Amino acid sequence: MKKIAILGSTGSIGTQALDVVREQPEHFQVELLTCGNNVDLLIKQALEFKPNAVVIGDPAKLPAVKDVLFPEGIKAYAGPEALEQAVTMEGIDLVLTALVGYAGLRPTLAAIDAGKPIALANKETLVVAGELVTKAAQAKGVNIYPVDSEHSAIFQCLAGEWDNPIEKIVLTASGGPFRGKSRAELATVTKAQALKHPNWDMGAKITIDSASLMNKGLEAIEAKWLFNLKREQIEIIVHPQSIIHSIVQFRDGSMKAQMGLPDMKLPIQYAMTYPKRLPTTWPRFDFTQYPALNFEQPDLDTFRNLALALETMDKGGNAPCVLNAANEVAVELFLKDAIGFLEMSDLVADTLATVPHVTNPTLADLEASDAEARRVARDRKTPAWNS
Repeated sequence: MKKIAILGSTGSIGTQALDVVREQPEHFQVELLTCGNNVDLLIKQALEFKPNAVVIGDPAKLPAVKDVLFPEGIKAYAGPEALEQAVTMEGIDLVLTALVGYAGLRPTLAAIDAGKPIALANKETLVVAGELVTKAAQAKGVNIYPVDSEHSAIFQCLAGEWDNPIEKIVLTASGGPFRGKSRAELATVTKAQALKHPNWDMGAKITIDSASLMNKGLEAIEAKWLFNLKREQIEIIVHPQSIIHSIVQFRDGSMKAQMGLPDMKLPIQYAMTYPKRLPTTWPRFDFTQYPALNFEQPDLDTFRNLALALETMDKGGNAPCVLNAANEVAVELFLKDAIGFLEMSDLVADTLATVPHVTNPTLADLEASDAEARRVARDRKTPAWNS
């Protein structure tokens, strides 16, 4: 039985990971659950799965958690330092990092330093500090198993092909709810419209990133580090049905694709059980229900976020860190109705142009860049923000 820690257990990936545990109880035991602020759900999960410990991000909410869980023999801690310490517990066999955004970086590094294998659902960890994270994992002999459906697909296609060089990978994108829309149409879209993804059930931040295609840009940067690729080896194609999750093309021209219905539980379970495939009762793909699979090029002029992400991948250094920080602020403001959909790209571009570039950043440089990018993004003045 594998003992797992789930960082971000109350979010979309975390709750689906616990669904996997419910369906495979003989294979998994939950050792650690963590969340930011959702005390009620964290307590409910802890009472069901009986972990050794839980960590709540907000220290002010710790007493409420302790009052319920201490009598059940479940330890409770709070704050980022407690999270970094908790992931190093001896009883943990695998750390699933399902935190959203920059917050996943330090606990992931702490888990790697402790020699814990990582199931990585937090793409921002590699976007922000891909070189540092991959070097740390190599130094400690730690495996990083991708959880994002696209990267899991590539990982699955590479099984048995480790000695065969990759010519290129193809990351597929659904195109989100605004595929085919013009910039004029995007200028008036609402938060409610942006949160209606056609294929996937995800948290608010990732859903907005998908709508703006920033998510695909972040995934391209993540793929670079996961699979040791160059920019020219990464292609992005829009595939509205989300059945082909990604493709690997080898140097002989042969291509492998991983296919299936859009359901995050499959890549979550594969990362948690690799190299085994456990039986499931989930729905199966029916070819007769999909008489055609369509593909098209992404519109980089309309969806500027994708173009900005690819530019930062080429630039390297602290640029992806700045991109990520500015985007997190932009999405937060959009969800608060403080800026429009297209203004998110403007905010990211302005922040990238303002924060100084660092070619070979240390972890301290990246933390400073993240803080500066957030300050710049929040201080940017527009009529919408001042109203």
